[in-house]
Amino acid sequence: MSRPVLTDDQWAAIEPYCLGKKSDPGQTGRDPRLFLEAVLWIVRTGAQWRELPAEFGQWNSVFKRFRRWVKADVFYRLFKALACDADFEYTMIDGTIMKVHRSGQGAKGGLKARL
Repeated sequence: MSRPVLTDDQWAAIEPYCLGKKSDPGQTGRDPRLFLEAVLWIVRTGAQWRELPAEFGQWNSVFKRFRRWVKADVFYRLFKALACDADFEYTMIDGTIMKVHRSGQGAKGGLKARL
């Protein structure tokens, strides 16, 4: 398997907010840490779920588990918990460029008949 992204200290901080602990009732996934590593791989690479390496398990099972976690607000709670203790070691900047429609750039347009 590739080198894990999460350190043991990071995992210790994240684990209480994850679904699938031994104390959770009902059926759970095998390894919540491996699942979270798979989600981080998808986010990091920008790949589609079908391109998930086999070392993380079947892509469809991982995706279904991801959807369950989203519906259960696990990622939201995880983000809220970790955001209070941000160290800003890494910062993400979104470089998205949006193109404005030509009418929004001051080009001629609008009503043909002027008053």
